[in-house]
Amino acid sequence: MKTITRYLLLTFVFVFSFTVFAQNGKIQSVKDDYRDFAYVKTSEVLLEVAKNGYKSVDLFQKLGNSFYFRNEMEDAVKWYGELMALEEVIDPEYYFRYALALKGMEDYEGSDKWMKKFNDLKPDDLRGRAFMSKVDYKSSIEKLSRDDIEVVNLEFNTELSDFGTTEYENGLVFASARGGGRKYRWNEEPYLDLYMVEKTDSTSYGEVKEINGKVNTKFHESSAVFSPNGKYMFFTRNNFFKLRYKEDDTGINRLQLYRATLSEDGTWDDIHKIHFNSEDYSVAHPTLNVTGTKLYFASDMPDTYGQSDIFVVDVNADGTLGEPENLGTSINTEGQESFPFMNTNGDLYYSSTGFPGLGGLDVFVSEELDQKFIGSNKNFSIKNIGEPVNSVYDDFGYYENLVTKRVYFSSNREGGKGSDDIYTFEVPECDQVVEGIVQDKKTGELIPNATVILFDDEGNEIERKTVGADAAFTFDLECEKEYLIRGEKEKYASDEKRFTTPNRKQELKLQLLLDKDEQEIEPCDDLAKVLDIPIIYFDFDKSNIRYDAEIEIQKVLAVLNKYPTMTIDIRSHTDCRGPASYNEKLSDRRAQSTRQYLIDKGIDAERLTAKGYGESRLVNDCGCEPTNESSCSKAEHQLNRRSEFIITSINGKSCDDKE
Repeated sequence: MKTITRYLLLTFVFVFSFTVFAQNGKIQSVKDDYRDFAYVKTSEVLLEVAKNGYKSVDLFQKLGNSFYFRNEMEDAVKWYGELMALEEVIDPEYYFRYALALKGMEDYEGSDKWMKKFNDLKPDDLRGRAFMSKVDYKSSIEKLSRDDIEVVNLEFNTELSDFGTTEYENGLVFASARGGGRKYRWNEEPYLDLYMVEKTDSTSYGEVKEINGKVNTKFHESSAVFSPNGKYMFFTRNNFFKLRYKEDDTGINRLQLYRATLSEDGTWDDIHKIHFNSEDYSVAHPTLNVTGTKLYFASDMPDTYGQSDIFVVDVNADGTLGEPENLGTSINTEGQESFPFMNTNGDLYYSSTGFPGLGGLDVFVSEELDQKFIGSNKNFSIKNIGEPVNSVYDDFGYYENLVTKRVYFSSNREGGKGSDDIYTFEVPECDQVVEGIVQDKKTGELIPNATVILFDDEGNEIERKTVGADAAFTFDLECEKEYLIRGEKEKYASDEKRFTTPNRKQELKLQLLLDKDEQEIEPCDDLAKVLDIPIIYFDFDKSNIRYDAEIEIQKVLAVLNKYPTMTIDIRSHTDCRGPASYNEKLSDRRAQSTRQYLIDKGIDAERLTAKGYGESRLVNDCGCEPTNESSCSKAEHQLNRRSEFIITSINGKSCDDKE
């Protein structure tokens, strides 16, 4: 960004203290230009000094800054790199700038390296803490990025700077340097004015005209916002009012907020300064909430955490403002936070260099902040909105209309017509479809007539369906919403899936796997399979019941108590490893130990038989005879180490009858 944005953000003054006396005259010749941010001229002189072989911290800092603040990151990386190579003590802020410059060249690995060094030196800095808390920030940004959006460079952009869009009546109001006249020394472009253009369709526009009234002056104007009743306009201007141009003690002319009133003839007049404007700090880039009761803006006023922060102030019924309040460290960092925009849902969009991003200024959003900002509550969550809005360049001035789905934003990315351009796109329709089937968890068989219920993120039922013979279900969903889908059926334990739909149209597929909660049992059935009892482990060479085995045997005990006519045969098996005679005796002791446990728990001994079979009834080919060796894996041998609880009779029917 090469216009009024930099003017807001650069609120500090650089002091020259080069030790290279032979070059002192040339450096002093651009001192005033540097202070006034006329970087084009400054960099040329400083480059000449560097080309003559001179090196110093001060020289490389100023050279790096000259390119960094013009967003010429390749040269910024070069000179900040020279600064780092000196291996001298420098302000940690230069580590941060070097990291951002590297990110602007898409050198994310190098950027992360210097961000970690910055955090080591300033562990309490919010920018470093934000980075360290989310080192894998790029994957998070990728998830929120959109590849189904076509961004359009608006036809009325010029070769100069155009940025900062807001809708008004049937058109757009924006800032532009197209007016000609005296030039701003910093970027050699004319000063900014506010313009308006009417729409002819979604991406075509009529003639661009200056906004009506007494808003524009010979200095900068930008970033307008209109009250819901259309009566007031708040906008940004240099500290120039009633023909008086004022600077602070360091010679910097700050930005201020002004309010204009719509007159009966349709012009904007009756310009008033906002009462908390100051000659000592900047106030800029206003946005209003949907009711017009709160105004959000950017400033470097006292109580600012970084180079500029986002503030909020109440708007009174007569259009006057209350006292500003900083949004706090959830939103602001020691970096630059600027260009706030509040949509009609109460979501705050703004640009920042302090949180992990793709490079330069990135656009972030804090959803429903306007509703959440109550009393002392300043604990807000934010997220980087990703591509295509964000890039390795400066991306700012976000504006969206939730009714028309039209988005505008500004950027100095490559391929534009001027130093800053306005871009637009229409958010694609985002309908989600989730489909799936209901199956038995163990067998994979379809479960017809199951009920599938859709819930929102708070557990409120949205819709329910009964599946047919194909056990299939389908629901239409919204994008970027959290849902829960539950499958139910008598005699089954329910299964549910919680998920969040993405921000683009696609189909989601789910499986609901229901586990039988009630099964019919008959003679010859193995309760170990019915009750899903895993291997009952005994300590090595022991037959006493371990605690974890006791938990499983309790399941058998419960069934025996429920069905007093049931009798079972307890069978214990081993794998082939070890002598066969020993395995048989050990397994028999374990079977008898299990039987005795059930007897001790009140089961009649007449209902229980038990026997150990050792390795005589393997369920696979993992035998060890005759060499007493086996090529089977440990897992394959484990299949043979099992316990069975065979129902020998129940309700007058026996296993012999079934056979």
